[in-house]
Amino acid sequence: MELGPFLREARVDAAPGARIRIDGADPVLATSYPTGEAAAAALALVGAAAAHVHELRGGAPQAVSVDVSGAAMSLVSFALQKASSGIDLVRHHNPAIGLYETRDGRWIHLHGGFPGLAKGLTDLLGCPLDAEAIASAVRRHDAQELEDSIAARGLCGCIVRTAEEWSEHPHGRALAPRPVVEIDRIGDADPVPLSETERPLGDVRVLDLTRVLAGPTCGRTLASFGADVLRIGAERIPSIEPFVIDTGHGKRNAFLDLDESDDRARLDRLLERADLLCQSYRPNALARRGLSPEELAAKRPGIVYVSVSCYGHVGPFSDRPGWEQLAQSAVGIADHEARDGRPAIIPAAATDFTTGYLAAFGALTALARRAREGGSWHVKASLCQTGMWLTRLGPRFDRDAARGFDRPERFATTSETAWGTLQHVAPIIEMETTPARWDLPPSPLGTHPPVWRDAP
Repeated sequence: MELGPFLREARVDAAPGARIRIDGADPVLATSYPTGEAAAAALALVGAAAAHVHELRGGAPQAVSVDVSGAAMSLVSFALQKASSGIDLVRHHNPAIGLYETRDGRWIHLHGGFPGLAKGLTDLLGCPLDAEAIASAVRRHDAQELEDSIAARGLCGCIVRTAEEWSEHPHGRALAPRPVVEIDRIGDADPVPLSETERPLGDVRVLDLTRVLAGPTCGRTLASFGADVLRIGAERIPSIEPFVIDTGHGKRNAFLDLDESDDRARLDRLLERADLLCQSYRPNALARRGLSPEELAAKRPGIVYVSVSCYGHVGPFSDRPGWEQLAQSAVGIADHEARDGRPAIIPAAATDFTTGYLAAFGALTALARRAREGGSWHVKASLCQTGMWLTRLGPRFDRDAARGFDRPERFATTSETAWGTLQHVAPIIEMETTPARWDLPPSPLGTHPPVWRDAP
């Protein structure tokens, strides 16, 4: 495939001197959108940026290649993993997650992916956690009224809109002129020279304050280039085990509760030596705790701050929580994928994983800029911006013509984990002299102490 059209629609540029090859083409997955090709383009950008960082360390130029079939496979990696322990890694049906028809004949996607969110939705609807009961309750509401009520309670749900409706919506208009990933200088700092290391990110420390898929994918991707990625979460915050395992490769992880003063002090000590912070909570959620990009740039000049969200950082939806399915519903993808009058979601976490790759590209680009010109940097990526990129690229295929994965064994590997021998998807980016790899297997949350790898 040709990378140029994808970059033009993404409104980003590859690293200087990039040598990129992308093999294969869509349709791989059963969708009319070029999801495999878009993921391959994002991964190619990541690989080229990592190669550029390694060159800044004195490494030799190297070519990067990505296979479209492997990239498409990575969009469903959580569903392909299998553990020898026999643990069930399949997410089971949750009636609080799904498309429901409203009184005015529109559709809304509800997402109660965590217990508190599911309870909040059923409390709002006044019904039990049962698909038929939820469907009946939703039919008593008009779509806009229900979406507004969901947002007012901090819950998750979004009307299924057409791409045209989204383009005229105030939030769609706010996002439309922006690139698929934003990289902004937010403070002054001296350049941070890159010393020689075996791998592109061999001495880079990444504080990973993320969960579910998009944000954790950014950290997992950076770990594949040698970064010390330390995932921090609170034990009381719910998680989804298949996603924890799938996005945990290459990372250590520890528990810290930011509501506890001692734990907050430990986080502050970690930040003193962090090169990069990646967070995927709602915009302003960490700002309320004194952890905004601007505050960290003042306290830790030279920080690269990566923000991943569903709806982006501007517009009336910017403070709303969201998920993959809601981004697809918002921007017009679910409407276009409709069958028999019912909207449908792409059968892959297309915006989640691709947004994670784009965030990693932004992080690598910011690290290179920090090395050359100094400064503190804020990288922003969102599921909706990625979804809008897909709508600009397509639709272009007959989804019934999907070929499936081409020789999937090429992209499979195993790791020894706390869950037994884990079969999983390997890193998809291929590099000539610094191959992407994960040095650590995924581990249960809270396994490690909250310290950097080189701590005394």
